[in-house]
Amino acid sequence: MARTQRTSSIWISVVLSVVAFQFHTAAVSAQQNNSGFAPVVRYIGSHWDELTRSMTRCDSVVDPKMPDAALLYLPANFPEPDSVKQMEKACKVRVQHLPVVIQHPGQADVGAISPSGLLFLPNSYVVPGGRFNEMYGWDSYFIILGLIRDGRIDLARGMVENFFFEIDHYGTVLNANRTYYLTRSQPPFLTSMIRAIHDAEKSAGREDKDWLERAYEFAARDYEMWTREPHLAGATGLSRYYDFGDGPAAESLQDEAGLYRKVAGYFMVHPELGRSFVTVKGGAPEATGSDFSVQVCEGAAHPDCDAAGTVQLTADYYKGDRSMRESGFDISFRFGAYGAATHHFAPVCLNSLLYKTEKDLEEISQLLGKTAEAREWQHRSQERKKRIDKYLWDERRGLFLDYDLRTEARSTYEYVTAFYPLWAGLASLRQAQALVRNVKIFERPGGLATSPNETGGQWDYPYGWAPLQLLAVEGLRRYGYTADADQIAYEFLSTVAENFRREGTIREKYNVVTGTSETPVSAGYQANVVGFGWTNGVFLQLLEELPKTMIEPSVKEKEEMPSSH
Repeated sequence: MARTQRTSSIWISVVLSVVAFQFHTAAVSAQQNNSGFAPVVRYIGSHWDELTRSMTRCDSVVDPKMPDAALLYLPANFPEPDSVKQMEKACKVRVQHLPVVIQHPGQADVGAISPSGLLFLPNSYVVPGGRFNEMYGWDSYFIILGLIRDGRIDLARGMVENFFFEIDHYGTVLNANRTYYLTRSQPPFLTSMIRAIHDAEKSAGREDKDWLERAYEFAARDYEMWTREPHLAGATGLSRYYDFGDGPAAESLQDEAGLYRKVAGYFMVHPELGRSFVTVKGGAPEATGSDFSVQVCEGAAHPDCDAAGTVQLTADYYKGDRSMRESGFDISFRFGAYGAATHHFAPVCLNSLLYKTEKDLEEISQLLGKTAEAREWQHRSQERKKRIDKYLWDERRGLFLDYDLRTEARSTYEYVTAFYPLWAGLASLRQAQALVRNVKIFERPGGLATSPNETGGQWDYPYGWAPLQLLAVEGLRRYGYTADADQIAYEFLSTVAENFRREGTIREKYNVVTGTSETPVSAGYQANVVGFGWTNGVFLQLLEELPKTMIEPSVKEKEEMPSSH
């Protein structure tokens, strides 16, 4: 479909939104007034150090999500480095060793590690910002792209080395380096990080085959976690998200006030959706966590209420809630209400990333002369593609959709992760054509919304997130839909730039309908965090790929700046 035809259909759907129109006009005006993108680029370059943490800095151990005093944990049987000894004295930080040697996630009893604390990492790393004061699994890929664009390759490589340390001493690439995250990982971008570092160093004339060999071994080890129980998605041969822990997530209890109460209330009002997620106390199915009292009231005119019993959320709900956090999409209604059924789905995003991992490992093994292993990785990726086509591709709707293991049917929940297969390169040309026709489902004046469903969750409508913009844009470019990619990239870049002009900062997420940072979510944590690591990285990456003619008049400012790579 021609770009002009598709764009006109999009604007028909939003023309009644006065606020969206005003945002679009303001963004164009900002460009004409020469505010441009260059000030954002300068801000990002000057703020990497503010987001950098290390075992020599006192601010590294602070956890805004938890009230406990600063505590740093070392791996069991790991000698205390001099840097830690110095920080222990200078920062008055308590240092302890973990009680067990950890070889896989879920091995340690996280509840027995009290109080919770930071997990040691040997190299400096960039944090997202705000309440996220540790190194995160999938955030780091997008941060690393930005660091490479800004010429900070050594810092980026050190972050990847930290993930090798996590695999060696904590069992996997963790959600983040806190003790309460020892039960789960995050979306697997490790091979994409490795390739980004290798390509950057090769371009700089210092290709390191020995490092690549080491990286390959770690990546292969981490991949195996996703392809064995309990991460297997039933009989599909695909994978699922799964947190090894049980009961309420510690960070949610401390930092997402009232969430579990809201969830219990929702499922009481929608009993057809909550049969396995909420139960009367003492009944079946098995329950855990807090008690929630149920009252019956006649309404505002008759405020008297009678107690009607006590309910609890079930173990199955908390498993889904935790697994949703491994997915990174917390909170969306994509995997059922409040993500409660996340572990009952074979998701498009995860399986696309694992296909990409398999293709990356095939290419790396070829570079290392491991011909037989390359053939094995190729076989694995081919098998995964067949299964993705069988279970996740909806021919009638022209979308990749998650597969519900309980109903043995594809979900009907439209989600922007439908474009992951383009980024991973597994979609056929016919599938790509269908996906491009469906961009209109998600595109709004400020970029791509995560879904067309307004649920109150921050990973649903009307919010847009930098990583999802980049993966969709790069996926469209990969299949030759350059005009579509350029337009979406420009929309999101303009959203970030216009908000930066007003606020002087960069945010975690944006409202892509109004083009603002106003995100009054009702499900999950309320803050729209300032920082922000992955928005910084995505901004630089999208800007680098955008035609210079689309970023005038700011292009002149950018060209006058020192080269960032």
